[in-house]
Order: sequence, then structure tokens, then C-alpha cells
Amino acid sequence: MAEALPLPVGVLRLPRAPDPSGSRGFSGDNSRRSSRDSPELQSARAALRERFLRLLSSARGRPARFRLWSGTEVHAVFGAADVEAVAIQVDSLRTPLGVQSAALLRCSDVLAFSFPL
Repeated sequence: MAEALPLPVGVLRLPRAPDPSGSRGFSGDNSRRSSRDSPELQSARAALRERFLRLLSSARGRPARFRLWSGTEVHAVFGAADVEAVAIQVDSLRTPLGVQSAALLRCSDVLAFSFPL
């Protein structure tokens, strides 16, 4: 019996990150600002960043509630977030229009999210 040909799979293209030159409305001058920060401020930022990354790792696979800037509240299973905090990958996204098996939420659209411990 002949093997079936594999089905073509669509390619999902993510939006591009902000241009480091700052030409798209973002400040590209982060290197000068961070060099002027005090060591205490840098240490506090590092601690907050570590806590945030630990939060993201503990959220994987848990049901989560997302409140969007538009006032909409959606529920999903938290999957992952990218390093630059541009997008959050979720599964079983329940919206007022229906359920999506998988989706990407733009971090700029998310006001807050929570999940049970």
C-alpha cells in the first residue's frame, strides 16, 4: 500500500519586534540609560525580572484569566511567553465569540492575567 502524502501545513508568521534604531516609535537608547542607573536599581530590576520569569515558568499548563485593555476577559490554558514579552501563547482560548484551540495574545493587548496556584 502506498504511503499517503503529508498534508501541507500553513506557516504562522509572528509580527516583527521593534526596530533597535528606534525608528518605529521606540527608544533605542537603552544602553546609555542603564549605564547611569545605580547598582541598587540594577539589582532591584534583576530581582524583579527573575521573579517574573519564575512566575511564567510556574504558569505553564495552568488555566489562566486574561483581562484585555478593551475590557474583554478571556480564559485559556497558559502555554508560554517569549523572552521579549511581545506575545503569550495559550491553548483552549475561550472568547465571547467561541473557542480557539491555540492562539497568540499580544502582550500590548493584555492589561493583566492571573492563574490559580
